[in-house]
Amino acid sequence: MSNIHPETGCRLPPLVREDLDDRGRAAYDRQLDPTRGSIVGLRGPTGIRLHSPAIAENAQAAVQFFRTDTLLDEQTREIAIITTARAHDSQFEWAAHGPLAAKVGVADATIDAVRHNKPLDGLPARDALIIAIGRELFGNRQLPQPLYDQAVTHFGERALVELITLMAMYAGTASLLAAFDMQLPDGVAPDLP
Repeated sequence: MSNIHPETGCRLPPLVREDLDDRGRAAYDRQLDPTRGSIVGLRGPTGIRLHSPAIAENAQAAVQFFRTDTLLDEQTREIAIITTARAHDSQFEWAAHGPLAAKVGVADATIDAVRHNKPLDGLPARDALIIAIGRELFGNRQLPQPLYDQAVTHFGERALVELITLMAMYAGTASLLAAFDMQLPDGVAPDLP
């Protein structure tokens, strides 16, 4: 594709650290920090956001919150992220988080149900609830009262706010990736049907 820069894998050209202002260089360096940066480096949403250093800073703060301060455990987070990726057919998000979901112990049946939009029967209750929430939010653009009540009972209000915020954040990332036509890394095949 002629509009895709090989260095970035998207429509935007690569950034040169030395060409950035102080804020941009600081944001650039934070993104490459292995303890605080992106799981995919500068190729992906992080590299796209760096074109606006203030956006990169604030987005990274949100990512850091979900890594260290959230009430949501790793499995809950990854189920929410892959559910969001699937709802938006985001191959790039799925390529990053599908394997991560498996690595943190999300059941293969849960990952398969998300990947193939299968019924939720037989899945662990928490997994089915997260997937149902995502499917309602992204499919019907609402959370019906019975499902909301079930979610509050299971997660509590604060954790539910965090769960929905996480899903909304990754929905925004999926839109960002789509707008800039982010390609999968070389050697990575699409894994969503």
